[in-house]
Amino acid sequence: MAEVARKLQMQHLAWRAGFGETLPIISQWENKRRKEIVNKVLIGPAKASLVSVNVVAESDLPDYRKQKSMTPEEKKNVQQMNNQGIKDLNVSWVNAMVKSEHPLREKMSLFWHGHFACRTQNVLFNQQLLSVIRENALGDFGDLLSAVSKSPAMLQFLNNQQNRKQHPNENFAREVMELFTMGRGNYSEQDVKEAARSFTGWGFDEAGVFVFRDKQHDDGIKSFLGKEGNFNGDDVLKMLLEQRHTARFITAKIYQYFVSDTPDEERITQLSEKFYHSGYNIKSLMREIFMADWFYRPDIIGNKIKSPVELLAGIRRTIPMTFEKEEVMLLFQRVLGQLLFYPPNVAGWPGGRNWIDSSSLMFRLRVPQVILYSQAFNVMPKELTPEMGEGANYKMTLQINDFLKRQFAKKVNAQIDWLPYMEGFSGVPREQLADEIAGILLQQPGAVNRTLLEKYADSSSRENYIKTVTIDVMSTPEYQLC
Repeated sequence: MAEVARKLQMQHLAWRAGFGETLPIISQWENKRRKEIVNKVLIGPAKASLVSVNVVAESDLPDYRKQKSMTPEEKKNVQQMNNQGIKDLNVSWVNAMVKSEHPLREKMSLFWHGHFACRTQNVLFNQQLLSVIRENALGDFGDLLSAVSKSPAMLQFLNNQQNRKQHPNENFAREVMELFTMGRGNYSEQDVKEAARSFTGWGFDEAGVFVFRDKQHDDGIKSFLGKEGNFNGDDVLKMLLEQRHTARFITAKIYQYFVSDTPDEERITQLSEKFYHSGYNIKSLMREIFMADWFYRPDIIGNKIKSPVELLAGIRRTIPMTFEKEEVMLLFQRVLGQLLFYPPNVAGWPGGRNWIDSSSLMFRLRVPQVILYSQAFNVMPKELTPEMGEGANYKMTLQINDFLKRQFAKKVNAQIDWLPYMEGFSGVPREQLADEIAGILLQQPGAVNRTLLEKYADSSSRENYIKTVTIDVMSTPEYQLC
């Protein structure tokens, strides 16, 4: 029984710290100490470099300084290039999740992508923000916060380009406190006003480079979180990190994302204290979680609903495949409710039970069949709401809605490479195959009726048997959990 429990623990770690792993890898992990595997998960392979997801070079972009003098046709071409670039960026990042030798970095980046929710129609700004998140995903939260706060994407999205002395714009300052650091209720309206004054002059130039415009900065004395001084934006971020509320707010969100939708206040308090005293070292916090005995308890294993991106990346990590048109990934994401680079609002995706409603659950159960049997995609995606921006952002939302509608009822042409997956079961006797397949794909032992799997499996050959049992197991409600 201990051996089964150990295997399940390793599968649990593989899903929470990534997008699942194959039977051969889980079998390797089973025979090693937890500390060794957790270190491997945190650090990644010795020679693994950050997989590039860059899809556009600055030199390929038009000169935005000339945008006002562009003809309508030129403006339309720029918009089309940005729209296509963001689709390409989406596809490229999903491929990185699927192929990465350091999946925790991508999983952590996916978490921060929702935490620092942002929409921009500029592909370069999107790419810059994603790069900043991926590079700092497991580093120092202070460095990540500073880099995100100075990114053109975030400064543009939260209107800090318009934040200048005598006319402060409070949007950026409010969200930095409410959503990025301390959480609502831990600051006053006066703190928001004073922080906004501190961030005056923060902006970016036409090339997408952060600039501090000192002539637009309010250099008067501010009173912020009980302190007085001639504060600037960097001072405000530093003071926010000095607040224990920040450590607790971030820890609670990470706990909810990686451990359980139900917060355990005592555990969160202990973790947040260690996080605070580590100087906000994200990797140290994740080590504390993954090394804890309570992380591997039965009530924690298999208690979370996979996000749409986790579900799709997990299927593709398990069974290698390519699509005739990789952009179909956007359609799957949208129907399931998580389109990368298009968060629903400034708070990001709510997650948890919000991933499931009656229509999305029915489609979730069909996803493996649609992909692995190359069926027609006959589910109409819901439209994206344009609430997260006006002007060009609004137009971009309308265009992506139009693109998604055009994909309706098209066949999903996937090239499936079953061989590596099947080789993982090469040493498994025929009579144990169904149990092994269900055991590696599901986080709840014995959750699927073996007799039922046998009944619907294609037993004409070992290969067909493995394929059909796999697709049937992936099509169960239990596969939605990790």
